[in-house]
Amino acid sequence: MDEEYDAIVLGTGLKECILSGMLSVSGKKVLHIDRNKYYGGESASITPLEDLFARFGVKLPENKYGRGRDWNVDLIPKFLMANGLLVKLLIHTGVTRYLEFKSVEGSYVYKGGKISKVPVDQKEALASDLMGLFEKRRFRNFLIYVQDFVQDDPKTWGDFDPSAKSMQELYDKFGLDKNTQDFVGHALALYRDDEYLAEPAVKTVNRIKLYSDSLARYGKSPYLYPMYGLGELPQGFARLSAIYGGTYMLDKPIDEIVYDDSGKVVGVRSGTEVAKCKQVYCDPTYVPDKVRIKGKVIRCICLLDHPVANTKDALSTQIIIPQKQVGRRSDIYVSLISSTHQVSAKGWFIGMVSTTVETANPEEEIRPGLDLLSPIAQKFISVSDYYEPTDNGLQSQVFISESYDATTHFETTCLDVLDIFKRGTGEDFDFSKIKQELGDEEL
Repeated sequence: MDEEYDAIVLGTGLKECILSGMLSVSGKKVLHIDRNKYYGGESASITPLEDLFARFGVKLPENKYGRGRDWNVDLIPKFLMANGLLVKLLIHTGVTRYLEFKSVEGSYVYKGGKISKVPVDQKEALASDLMGLFEKRRFRNFLIYVQDFVQDDPKTWGDFDPSAKSMQELYDKFGLDKNTQDFVGHALALYRDDEYLAEPAVKTVNRIKLYSDSLARYGKSPYLYPMYGLGELPQGFARLSAIYGGTYMLDKPIDEIVYDDSGKVVGVRSGTEVAKCKQVYCDPTYVPDKVRIKGKVIRCICLLDHPVANTKDALSTQIIIPQKQVGRRSDIYVSLISSTHQVSAKGWFIGMVSTTVETANPEEEIRPGLDLLSPIAQKFISVSDYYEPTDNGLQSQVFISESYDATTHFETTCLDVLDIFKRGTGEDFDFSKIKQELGDEEL
């Protein structure tokens, strides 16, 4: 550890592994250290099943769940948007060669106590049970506007300037009712609250186009999920970093981040060894004095022996419960995966319900999601603090990721990574370098 590095990355959570890969590909000399013996940090996949039960202090019933080694259970499961930022990163960095993906079979939204498929094209809009006949026509006209919209071509904007006018004004222009606004904003544009309504409409229109373009890639839903669980993702980026000269050390205690008199980082100490560096990238657990608690997230991992009702027995699903449907300030997210992704024994499913905590009784807050999954064979509940850095890291050159939020997709994760990359290198990550495509393998 007596060499000097451009960057030392602490922790092997997905964000840190992506950064390690990006920095190595960009020509930086990177040392990557984790105090744990395994990859993934708080976003790890747990296998075998015995380890998951032990982690939560629950006794595993004999012969109920099949072979323990057939299970790979994500602590923080999330799906990838087929045309989203993480897939672009995977393609750009070549990590796709280490991974195999399967498309998620259905995308649903909750309204009035039941779930309905999220309509994303004109045909689905007219068949949807989310809207009455006249609302369907208004929504269809709105979808046509969005699909024809090109940000750089004002001729496609009609008589509406989406950069100057708000999303609420665009909804009003098409006469969309509050229920339709609800599922468009939360199930298509994937916003976590309603603050976006006052922002320029162009941002939301582009997010809906991302959903639509992602859906067009594989047809069943806009979401992808890696075979064998999300634990494969950090390892894929770790392999990438190693190919470009990155050095990895697992099971290495971190005793101190070392600063000079001006408060700028100069190294990392483990025992009597100090590795010198110009920058540190890390998750919040390594720098408790440089982060603050922004809120709490509740997650409930559920083991089921059945698919979700009213999803045509889909083997994988994403369900969003918009905040207003259940009288909350933030959405509830429900996801389901199964043995088709090599993450559970045959005949078993892994469900997850998550949300941002708003009350003193978090489990009751996720009740609408748990009800959709019931009956549940086993629940594992965790409530974790959501941390954010107290500064941008430019003075100390210590760049800290935020905790993982309650969403069941990776878009917010990637935005955080790209923001950290820009602060650390002074440059935007250049997606125009992407020349490869995801393989045309059957999904």
